[in-house]
Amino acid sequence: MTFRGASADAVAALSAELGQTAPAGAEAGRVAGDLFGVAALLRSEPGLRRVVTDVSVAGEAKERLARQVLGGKVSDPALQLVASAVSRRWTAARDLADALEHLGVVAAVRSSEAADRLADELFTVEQAVTATPELRDALSDPARSTADKRTLVRSLLEGKAQGATIQLVEQALAGSYRTVVVALQAFQQVAADVAGEGVATVRVARPLPDGDRRRLTEALSRQYGRPVHLHVVVDPAVLGGLKVEIGDDVIDGTVASRLDDARRKLAG
Repeated sequence: MTFRGASADAVAALSAELGQTAPAGAEAGRVAGDLFGVAALLRSEPGLRRVVTDVSVAGEAKERLARQVLGGKVSDPALQLVASAVSRRWTAARDLADALEHLGVVAAVRSSEAADRLADELFTVEQAVTATPELRDALSDPARSTADKRTLVRSLLEGKAQGATIQLVEQALAGSYRTVVVALQAFQQVAADVAGEGVATVRVARPLPDGDRRRLTEALSRQYGRPVHLHVVVDPAVLGGLKVEIGDDVIDGTVASRLDDARRKLAG
């Protein structure tokens, strides 16, 4: 999610508050769930959303309202974050719910038992959804209830993935992103940001040997000045070589790319 102006300033301040006050482990997972729930409430109740983002209403009054509505229903750290959030200025009313969802994703990542494993599990689910039309259709079917979709997710992931992974895949069903796949990609980026890493997707014709994977990771980490986490996709269309996508950068060293270059030179 991209925030601008006052909303970007608010998210930066709230992220700092989350880092100072949010617990770790299971409690962080509860904070994440609470923030996801409040974001959903604001999206479903336009009257409440208008009041708590109205610049003509004093911040203290909005804080009191948030505490009255949510007191005893969410954890104390979540309530403190929401109260702080509603007291701030937002560029657009919808940014408040989006910000709370983002903070929930950060809290879910921090609840993970292993951040690298979380990133890998989210990537694996993303690839499964992309490659399986039946699963993609089931998770995007508007006629199917969100509860039913969550039951499907749990049936596929329980016992195979971390609780944080399951929580984030379920949140990807909320509809706040264009598709489930886009949501999962965004959550992977948040996980990398929390860990202080970059994320590189590497497409190869066959699995990378451990030594090659380690050398590529080290080379990319040196080039980008921070640790880089690799997601490797085996794609027969690559033919040979590899293609690396990291942020907006694309390093295409595939055989197909070299053949295309040769054809262009011959044609010219």
